[in-house]
Amino acid sequence: MTKKISREKNAGRAPLRVGLISLGCAKNLVDAEIMLGSLLKSGVEITNDATRADAVIVNTCSFIDSAQEESVDTILESVELRDAHQRGQAVIVSGCLPQRFRAELPKLMPEVDAFMGIDQVANVSEILGKAVANRASKAAGSGTPIKKGTVVSRLNELEKGGATGGHEKANAVRGTAKFGRTKTILGQTVPVAGPFLEVTPRPIFIPDFDTPRFRLTPKHFAYVKIAEGCNHPCSFCIIPRMRGSHRSRPQADILKEAEALIADGVKEINLISQDSTYYGLDLRPNHSRAISSPEKFNAATQSLAADATTICTLLRELNSLKGDFWIRLLYTHPAHWTDELIQTIAACQKVARYVDMPLQHIHDNMLERMRRETSQQFIVDLIRRIRTGIPGIALRTTFIVGFPGETEASFKTLLDFIRDTKFERLGVFAYSKEDGTRAGAMAGQISNRIRQKRRELVMHAQHQVAVAVSESFVGRQLKVLVEGEANARQLQNANVRSWEHGLIRESDQDASHMKGHYFVGRGEADAPDIDGRVYIRAPKGKMPLGKFARVKIIGHTDYDLIAEPAG
Repeated sequence: MTKKISREKNAGRAPLRVGLISLGCAKNLVDAEIMLGSLLKSGVEITNDATRADAVIVNTCSFIDSAQEESVDTILESVELRDAHQRGQAVIVSGCLPQRFRAELPKLMPEVDAFMGIDQVANVSEILGKAVANRASKAAGSGTPIKKGTVVSRLNELEKGGATGGHEKANAVRGTAKFGRTKTILGQTVPVAGPFLEVTPRPIFIPDFDTPRFRLTPKHFAYVKIAEGCNHPCSFCIIPRMRGSHRSRPQADILKEAEALIADGVKEINLISQDSTYYGLDLRPNHSRAISSPEKFNAATQSLAADATTICTLLRELNSLKGDFWIRLLYTHPAHWTDELIQTIAACQKVARYVDMPLQHIHDNMLERMRRETSQQFIVDLIRRIRTGIPGIALRTTFIVGFPGETEASFKTLLDFIRDTKFERLGVFAYSKEDGTRAGAMAGQISNRIRQKRRELVMHAQHQVAVAVSESFVGRQLKVLVEGEANARQLQNANVRSWEHGLIRESDQDASHMKGHYFVGRGEADAPDIDGRVYIRAPKGKMPLGKFARVKIIGHTDYDLIAEPAG
């Protein structure tokens, strides 16, 4: 029996009400779902009205500067709203920001009542109780206002300081004995004037089937986290420091979750992690993390036992489950693609013909500076093998422009590659300097003006590709997952934005000519929230919501397709 967390110790009083704001990627969304599931299991009520909440949780992102600034903004807005309307409300900050700056945030944001890390998401109910008690002990008067400029500038200073452990500075960081084994838990109750802090310096948590979870996605699709953390040494990325080393969930546990989701009506299972292609390699006996390169990775996979767990065995087992559903593989790394993976996707009819494979660049010098473990020729050959081995595949990728040392010649190589390869889906980042990374300390930093200009040039080149891709669908029939009825705003401004995938596209002005009643759906080439849509012109109430349907493509905008029911 689960004990309810109430405002008062006396039985019979109303349970606590909690609001939650989640920022960032799908992996962060799953963490938010776990927190909500744990809170509901404890008897807490969830509310969308922050002014009525006894506590508000802000689940933060700290991947790039813009994401970090959005997190700081949201925290400060929550504190201001609390101070204006409900001084007794606790504000809790979770996720990547406190994971990255666990020592400094309590000093920078004393009006926050608790900070919690990634390992603590399943223990949020306990932290909630401590945060509410902390808030109740504070004076009813307004505290010292937190200034955004002070917080942001101090975080930048911390990044420039590069405060990393000695083992993180080693060249073979992910092969050292210390990596991923820092299990000290900070459970410090600070003085009444300050926040409660509970953050694991190096995260080790990975959810399982029994972890409580309340899904925030629509009923017809779900994200399934198959692993957590990352072993890659990319010079621009802070994720291994925030999320820890790669750790896979047992395959049987993932299958158990997938079966439950399918039974609940889910039609699309989106597999997520930091590197889905690495899945299972950490489960082998006496494994070494220093296998990032294609050569070492292939050698490791070839030496596996016949019954070893890999992304291929997982896909085959998921594909064998009963039901009509899609399996979508997200977050793959080009260095970890194998011929077996290509053959597995081709053979598994329930695996969507869709590849999410961030390449980041194509010029050899830039790939080396980024520490991407791949070469231009390797990538060109890999794309050829994928497209030959999986007919009808849609390739999604992302690139970084304006990386330190990117010359006009190397940028032109990238631009030509994009025009020649004709990716079905593409996003682009202007490089974001993260001073706690190797790239942040590199010579040859490029001005923001040049970075943004190069991003615009890539988007213009991809726009031309996207129009041609959309045109190629006209006259064809597609299987789509019907999401719901399209509202007027969607029809006038088909606008997909996601910092995680590099702001895929701008407003699609051509969508304004669509008149009449439409439903919105997605094909195999369209991942939730980040890719295009299929707008289906049909009489009201004539499409199966949350289910699959056959449609005929009759037109297109720049990035979306226009369809009607087939037959």
